[in-house]
Amino acid sequence: MLVTSRYQVGWLLLLGWLSMGQQSSVLGQKTDSPGETQLALSPSQNSATSRAFPDHWGKPPEMQTRDLRPLPGGYGMGSGTLAKWIQANLRRDEERGQAVRGELERGADGDGTIHLNGELKKWHHLTLSLAGPFAHEMDQAVNPFTDYRFEIQFEHEEGHQFMVPGFFAADGNAAESSAESGNQWRVHFVPDAVGEWKYQIFFHEGPRVALSGGGRPLDPYHGLEGEFTIEPSDKQGRDLRAHGRLQYTGERYLRFAETGRHFLKFGADAPETLLGYQDFDGTVAMKPEKVPLKSWQPHLQDWNKGDPSWRGGRGRGLIGAINYLSDKGCNAFSFLTYNAGGDGDNVWPFVSRNEKLHYDCSKLDQWQIVFDHGTERGMYLHFKMQETENDDERRGKGKRKVPESLDGGTLGVERMLYCRELVARFGHALALNWNLGEENTQSTDEQLQMMRYLLKIDPYGHPIVLHTYPEQQDQVYRPLLGDRSPLAGLSLQNSAIGDTHFQTCYWVTETIKSGRPMVVAFDESGSAAHGQCPDLGYQGFDGKDRTGVFAYTQHDVRRQTLWGTLMAGGSGCEYYFGYQFAENDLICEDWRSRDQSWDYGRIAIGFFRENQIPFWEMSEHDSLVGNVDHGNERFCFAKPGEIYLVYLSGGQESVLDLTSDQGTYSVQWFNPRDGGHCLDGTIQSVRGGGKVSLGLPPEAFEEDWLAVVKRLP
Repeated sequence: MLVTSRYQVGWLLLLGWLSMGQQSSVLGQKTDSPGETQLALSPSQNSATSRAFPDHWGKPPEMQTRDLRPLPGGYGMGSGTLAKWIQANLRRDEERGQAVRGELERGADGDGTIHLNGELKKWHHLTLSLAGPFAHEMDQAVNPFTDYRFEIQFEHEEGHQFMVPGFFAADGNAAESSAESGNQWRVHFVPDAVGEWKYQIFFHEGPRVALSGGGRPLDPYHGLEGEFTIEPSDKQGRDLRAHGRLQYTGERYLRFAETGRHFLKFGADAPETLLGYQDFDGTVAMKPEKVPLKSWQPHLQDWNKGDPSWRGGRGRGLIGAINYLSDKGCNAFSFLTYNAGGDGDNVWPFVSRNEKLHYDCSKLDQWQIVFDHGTERGMYLHFKMQETENDDERRGKGKRKVPESLDGGTLGVERMLYCRELVARFGHALALNWNLGEENTQSTDEQLQMMRYLLKIDPYGHPIVLHTYPEQQDQVYRPLLGDRSPLAGLSLQNSAIGDTHFQTCYWVTETIKSGRPMVVAFDESGSAAHGQCPDLGYQGFDGKDRTGVFAYTQHDVRRQTLWGTLMAGGSGCEYYFGYQFAENDLICEDWRSRDQSWDYGRIAIGFFRENQIPFWEMSEHDSLVGNVDHGNERFCFAKPGEIYLVYLSGGQESVLDLTSDQGTYSVQWFNPRDGGHCLDGTIQSVRGGGKVSLGLPPEAFEEDWLAVVKRLP
């Protein structure tokens, strides 16, 4: 039995290391080589590892270096000396044919029993579990993640099919038990049609079969069949199960498969370290002073009775945070799923930081609880698959290698497995995108390889998007436009919020010109230092950053980022939090720091929905209000001949060019700050045939207003 679970190890080791540093004069020091300090450790301190070492390894070295690093074999954190000792023993074990995981006894293989859990309703999440071959997360001879290929083909009575990849699920209850081994294998499936469904299991064994195909059919599991009947969904409101899967259909906006409703996105792009959370198993802060693990304590108050949690109430802070965003009217949040070697260096799906072919079943089951709750609360999941610091090995002028990058950036075994595990475990979510990575620096060929592989293995065809540096947009995006790639969307970033409208206009136009319109979202507006600022008054914020430089306020962000994106034909935006402000992109745990900004987003998205604005048929027409350079004083978004929206940043009267239109139009005004119904201004109607004044809004002329100009019957 294990004395100490690997999930208790991170904190024990860090506390132990600090303690050792303070007691070095008691323990004694010696130096074996210049610049190398070693500590004499007691056996009890060496036992503070992720699990007990096998007895046949003997005692760990008593003299160890003072450094702290991930240990091989899933043994948590420790010194370089300890890492070398473990690696040597692992190598000897492999040579002698002993089990890498030591003396843990193997369990029995499953008998092929199948359990189907979940509501048998359209768009609802079903889980099919199979009692299959016994495995352990750290198995090497037959790695359960690479050397088994488990998948299920689902076929509807009308003939359409889904081949859904499955995954090793330990004991089937790992989120609660923290199990590392078991005989449960699992597939998540979301049926898209009412009626009869049949399924057939495909289970193969062989070296790397999960990635390369082939292999031997594994009896008695391969070929098992079953069926079930699906009824209509009973969900409504924000729950995405009422709307169906969100799909890219070759248009500028994503669309729900069930309702046909087009989607405008608004939510949080920060913190990127959202999953660097102390309540997730196996999660370690590699930079604890700069980027500690999150508790999400400020949002414990937002967790509700009946909401999910795990292991005796863990997870409530993050579940509460998602509740808060949803209650504010947001419909999206983003997160990195891999940032080893990056700014945060605290998120990875593996059993330990560098074990890239062994995945942490309990941690990923806990991630799934959070993501499934997001779906129920109407949230679009923005998967950022890697951070710029670890997306390839070519970093800086010296082209130094980055060992944390998967296969050095290419589509090799590590990267293919990573993609497959994400798709298998989380691809059932109804609204998500696969973003190839934050500020992606892979080559075009590497990006194409990764996109095509995702397209091949994702049975649901979720949209693939790409984020890059502001100054590299043309270099990165242009080779991928049109039919040159399966890319569905651009995730934009700039260095100043004042450029948001112009850049959105530019890329929306460029994708249309390519013959294949893409979904263009602004996910990082503003400089790295500033991004989206807190609300005025939050922790004393007065519009200035920590250096005393005046940046801007939430009102500038509303005008230039939020409405600047929407009025350019962008599909929506997420807010990045700059490092010069409180609750920044690495350490944010309190989304209330931008409370008023979330209100402004809800008001904006609600305007289009509640007033039945056909935004998917509209496009930027700034020239009709004299804004040929796409500045920030006035925007025009229109379907000429039917409806014109004219956004005024404040304090000006606008003229709309209706020279080519002979119709008569009503003129009303919408308040982007407070929302509500559209109101009459100083002019209630205009007739086409020339340039017309829209008059003034009903009040607060110095503030921003939206003129709504609709054709009368």
